[in-house]
Amino acid sequence: MKYLVGVIRIFVGILFIISGFIKLNDPVGFSFKLEEYFSQGVLDLPFLTPFALAISICVVIVEVMVGVMLILGYKRKLTLWTLLAMIVFFTFLTFYSAYFNKVTDCGCFGDAIKLTPWESFTKDVVLLILILVLYAGRKYITPLVNSKMTFTFLGAALIACIGYVYYVLNHLPVIDFRPYEIGKNIEEGMSTPEDAPKAIFEYKWKFNVNGNEEIHITNGDYPTVNGEFIDVETEEIQAGYEPPVHDFTIEQEGEDFAGTLLQEPKLVMVIAYDLRKSNLEVFKDVKTVTDRALQAGYKVIGMSASGPDQTDALALEYNLGFDFYFTDETTLKTIVRSNPGVLVLEKGTIMQKVHYNDLEHLKFD
Repeated sequence: MKYLVGVIRIFVGILFIISGFIKLNDPVGFSFKLEEYFSQGVLDLPFLTPFALAISICVVIVEVMVGVMLILGYKRKLTLWTLLAMIVFFTFLTFYSAYFNKVTDCGCFGDAIKLTPWESFTKDVVLLILILVLYAGRKYITPLVNSKMTFTFLGAALIACIGYVYYVLNHLPVIDFRPYEIGKNIEEGMSTPEDAPKAIFEYKWKFNVNGNEEIHITNGDYPTVNGEFIDVETEEIQAGYEPPVHDFTIEQEGEDFAGTLLQEPKLVMVIAYDLRKSNLEVFKDVKTVTDRALQAGYKVIGMSASGPDQTDALALEYNLGFDFYFTDETTLKTIVRSNPGVLVLEKGTIMQKVHYNDLEHLKFD
């Protein structure tokens, strides 16, 4: 039992640290996932939506810290009860998402590792069992180092977490796990390889055969049955390949200009997913930067999910020298974790991407 607890202790501790760090790298993205959980039709807790970012920061820091505390063997009772409370809550959340098909990606490992709801639930059940084993053998969880070293490690971990989250909130995630990272080509991300797996569907055909109802199952072909057709039910039993970039459009008056604009050799995208939530004062600096880009021969466009009334008013107020196009809000949130944020592209390939705090770092050759 002693050795079993020792192995599980290290494994669970490292897993919580890794999971917490991935979300700590992108707390804004995790807050979007929490907003999805808080929305009507899921947990129906809309009053928590304004606090989603603060909650996400607290959760991920606690997740990292309890992992460190478990490995160090610090305050084992507090650590184990915190782990139990977190994993019970996460297990309920993933089961709810999987059973009712509410949230298709739990966000457990951010954008680094995508898990289906049932995979997330299975992972949490395994973790719950392991943590229960730790609780049963809690007497074997002893301090790894002396008190002075323990406090040093804990203090360093907490300072590192706070410093790291402060940096990524005021800039961009240090590690970009999304399909819009610098160096990626958006058009290539939308393409489907010829050998990509296709979706497989199961068809349940109902027939009336001599007064009896019969069901014949195929993978698409109409069955040869000497009877009267009643109905057919279709179920996807194996998902097909989904391109990493999907639902990407650049629309204006109902027409999609993505194909044309992604061929531009010099393109600047100013992205503001929701102007009601944007830092509007920053558009003074956006004006300066985009004017410089226009003078250097770049085509500049704005991309927002806000309506034309808002985008036109913004362009007029700050005398912006470019037009806005409509793009899905979720897509814009995925592209850049800044509102607004700026991208520089070369024929669809992302060359630069910055937070509005780093506009001065943009270069236009």
